[in-house]
Amino acid sequence: MEKETFGFIGLGLIGGSIARGLRSLYPECEILAYNRSKQTLYDALEEHVANRIFEDLDETALHSFGACDYVFLCAPVTTNNEHMRLLVPYLSDRCILTDVGSVKSPIHKLAKELNIEDHFIGGHPMTGSEKTGFSNAAEHLLENAYYILTPTESVPKERADRLKEIVKDLHCIPLMISPTRHDYITGAISHLPHVIAASLVNLVHSEDEDGNMKLIAAGGFKDITRIASSSAEMWQSICTTNADNISVLLDHYIESLLSIRKTITNAPTDPDAYREIYDLFDDAKHYRDSFVNKTPGRSFESFDLYVDLKDEAGAIAGAATLLANANINIKNIGVMHNREFQQGALRIEFYEEKAMKAADDLFKKNGYTVFPKHND
Repeated sequence: MEKETFGFIGLGLIGGSIARGLRSLYPECEILAYNRSKQTLYDALEEHVANRIFEDLDETALHSFGACDYVFLCAPVTTNNEHMRLLVPYLSDRCILTDVGSVKSPIHKLAKELNIEDHFIGGHPMTGSEKTGFSNAAEHLLENAYYILTPTESVPKERADRLKEIVKDLHCIPLMISPTRHDYITGAISHLPHVIAASLVNLVHSEDEDGNMKLIAAGGFKDITRIASSSAEMWQSICTTNADNISVLLDHYIESLLSIRKTITNAPTDPDAYREIYDLFDDAKHYRDSFVNKTPGRSFESFDLYVDLKDEAGAIAGAATLLANANINIKNIGVMHNREFQQGALRIEFYEEKAMKAADDLFKKNGYTVFPKHND
């Protein structure tokens, strides 16, 4: 296969992770990059992720991107639309534009308006992290994640097939969905949860008069609000471009909350309401358990162990040294100040399940008490 050229307009967490993955897969490929932060560009060049960088999207840069085989639009959703408009006059016959935005309908509509549907394949890797930026980009972020593709009907089949092949090479799972169906699905499983997480954190903030809520916030609260640490700029863009779907889903959710509030209010005196509360949690548990550890994708997946440690000097260092000597990499480590719903004083997060299982065996062989992450 001839050497391919990939362009990245935006080199943050997702764009950077794809670029790192392509560099690892195809060492001889050429990668061009533009990013708003110049330091990111210099880092990409120094780390040999990018071959050529552009500090501005001037005519020289646009000519170069338009000559690429594939250009990944990896800025926030509304900014991707602006970049697409800039690229239109410079697109070669071979160039395919794709994006990584979590809203697909608006950019497809724009591609149609600009008469470049034969150049566009929508894309959305279903992965992410609460951390942002190129410095946190990693090729393993893409592993086993669904990568949704929404090719137009007029895009050359061989180009769509090649992008699908690239997605597979990145160890992602390609999934073809229409743009409108994609936007409703992601509105329910991604966009609405982010809105809920942010609103819940802000509610606790406003109720936390003495700071004790923040002080003793336990695993359950932190787990369901972790995504509230995501980029405000990105979620502002997503909410404004998928507003109709999010609004419909919010209506459904508010109706559900009002029904739940009524049930809880009546439960002390109404046997039917008392049983309905049990059904609320039991039905949710069974549905949630039906896809725990079965759905590929890394957006909400974590591999954690909770290790019981004595409160003595050197205890944490000893556990960390044990892992280091066994060449087991960890993603994060922290002391649990509140053990509600969890046992173990030390929480250790791993990048992959294999490492978590190896650490579990290692700790137990060395006399530690280990508790797996609870899924209920």
